[in-house]
Parts: sequence; C-alpha cells; structure tokens
Amino acid sequence: MIVLEFKVKGNKTQYAAIDEAIRTGQFVRNKCIRYWMDNKGIGQKDLYRYNTWLRSEYPFVTDLNSHACQASVERAYSSISRFYDKCKKQVPGKKGYPKFK
Repeated sequence: MIVLEFKVKGNKTQYAAIDEAIRTGQFVRNKCIRYWMDNKGIGQKDLYRYNTWLRSEYPFVTDLNSHACQASVERAYSSISRFYDKCKKQVPGKKGYPKFK
C-alpha cells in the first residue's frame, strides 16, 4: 500500500466539510459494529445492506460519498474478521474485540 502525506491549507468551511465527512464515516463504522454485536453470524453482504438502510434512514449519511461509506463498512468488517481470525488461531492475550471509534 502506498501512503501519501500532505498538509492541506483550506478555509474554515473546507475544514468543517472534512470534519463532517470523518464523523459520518465513524458513525457508519460504529453502527455496523453495533449491528454485528446485536446480530451474531452476519457477513459482509449484510453489513453492505445495512449501509444501504443507513443511507435511507439518516440524511447526513447520504451527503457522504457512497465509496466512503463502503470503505467504512469494509473497515468495520476487517476488524470483525481480524477478531475471528485471532480467536481461531488461539493467539495468546487479548484478541482485539472491535472497538467503537
């Protein structure tokens, strides 16, 4: 993976838009993790369907790009699958239960 770092010089409205996008992405991720906690045995497709429901239920989620919402769902699912992998491999110590951000 290639990581690029840069410094953004913007005005207050641009910074507010960036902060809103970050908060919305965290909201989607947290809702997906809560949905997984309440309904054991769901997969990635179920989380994508839940994302579609979130977009119809909350208008501010619709403002975020669909790719960004799907990336938040993928991050949530990767933390869930990492947790299950560590449990299956019986890694000693904490297993890294998915946390809310």
